[in-house]
Amino acid sequence: MTPASEPSDELRKVEPFGDQGALVTFAREEDALRFAAACRQISWNWLVDVVCAYFSVAVFHDPQRIALGDVVNLLRELPLSQAGFRGRLHEIPCCYEMQLDMDRISRFTGLSADEIIACHSAAEYRVYAIGFCPGFPYLGYLDDRLSGVPRLERPRLRVEPGSVAVTGRQTGIYPLPRPGGWNVLGRTPLVLVDLADNFFPIQVGDRVRFRRIDEGEYRRLLGERLPISEPPSQESAENQA
Repeated sequence: MTPASEPSDELRKVEPFGDQGALVTFAREEDALRFAAACRQISWNWLVDVVCAYFSVAVFHDPQRIALGDVVNLLRELPLSQAGFRGRLHEIPCCYEMQLDMDRISRFTGLSADEIIACHSAAEYRVYAIGFCPGFPYLGYLDDRLSGVPRLERPRLRVEPGSVAVTGRQTGIYPLPRPGGWNVLGRTPLVLVDLADNFFPIQVGDRVRFRRIDEGEYRRLLGERLPISEPPSQESAENQA
């Protein structure tokens, strides 16, 4: 495998994405993250937005400033090495006692509740995408021992905000009350999204670690916002890449 410090972009594919954007795809998620960071660092005057999700990056442009063909050509040549990128690290407290589906997860994985919690909280996850509702982070990837649990056969009509859940190889956090079919194994007391205040502290490329808390600490922290950490400096990011 190519080291992270020497990203492999030989399989980069660039194609039009509507009439005001281009879609760039890679073989590795890490290359897509580095490419998105490189686009943002250059600050082209025609750049409208950069949206990264897993292996792809959508780059939207102002057609009054540049032609789509020129955008495609620039993106084909942009070197990933310009992007010293690591992303913020968020520590998110999680009360695993507020689970809903621990027994189901245990049946599918063969792990005890304590093993599930230890496995889930030991990993550092990367934010690979934001969706299906505002601020929902898709976090990967789960330890193999915790992977493979399918979605609920019948999704819940309401999943409470802060619910931490897993399915397949991913974990995620419901920042707002929504219907959902993932397996809930805990809940964070922190506010992760405030639509009225445009508060979205977790971004694609950030990193997340979960810290186990009890119900007493959950109640003490309930309603507090997730602290926003400073992003690592470019020099630090390059040294750790």
